[in-house]
Amino acid sequence: MKVKKWVAIRAVLALAMLGLAGFEAYRIVENPSNQLFGKTLVRGPRGERVVALTYDDGPNPPYTQQILDVLRAEHVRATFFVVGRAVQAYPRIVRREVEDGDAIGNHTWNHGHLVLYDGSDLRRTMERTDAAIFAATGVHTRIMRPPYGSRDWLVLDEVRKLGYTPVMWSVPLAMDWEYPPAKVIAARVLRYVVDGAIIDLHDGNQGIVCARAHVAQRVCDRSADVAATRLIVDALKREGYRFVTIPQLLSMEAIARRKSARAGG
Repeated sequence: MKVKKWVAIRAVLALAMLGLAGFEAYRIVENPSNQLFGKTLVRGPRGERVVALTYDDGPNPPYTQQILDVLRAEHVRATFFVVGRAVQAYPRIVRREVEDGDAIGNHTWNHGHLVLYDGSDLRRTMERTDAAIFAATGVHTRIMRPPYGSRDWLVLDEVRKLGYTPVMWSVPLAMDWEYPPAKVIAARVLRYVVDGAIIDLHDGNQGIVCARAHVAQRVCDRSADVAATRLIVDALKREGYRFVTIPQLLSMEAIARRKSARAGG
């Protein structure tokens, strides 16, 4: 009996170790800086005192508008990766983002894990969201961010065929979805900002339309992100940073590559 007991314990331990190894491998593979599955934009050029402030999962009233108020008052432009179902519900907010000079990115229709989609489903969620963005703003975006940062070869291949540049982030996520205070969010972000950094905050929660979903108010509460935005912008301005959108960052990257190519030639 003792032998059987130890065999069972060892089997459980082995399974636990395999599970931990699998989780660690997943964590490494899905790291935003990982380029195993293909090139993504993770940060801008080094040596440029710029930072890109981005937001995911909106629009989400009233918090998206409050963030826009802060950005407008600070004369800062940001990039909003919007969820299609929320765009359809709140087109005026997305229209204001564009009118304010902010950039829009595609964050899929309902914030699904794209690695679980086949090619046709992936194209459908991207195209449906693009249609909603165009209906609201009259513009098509050519940047996207995969929900959860989840991607593989198929995902990146399909979004590139659709003409998108996949955008990740360089500053570790502030875990703002756990509702920490604004000062904590800001501190978690500012600790890692360097030249060309891409910051990823959230103005919504997976594109949930709270007014229709009948969920607890806390689910969509992004008041801490509003306050954190002001703290982050003020701190980075004092450090001499200027804020750019993701399309602007891509243009800077292209210029840097051309300069490097000429210098190498």
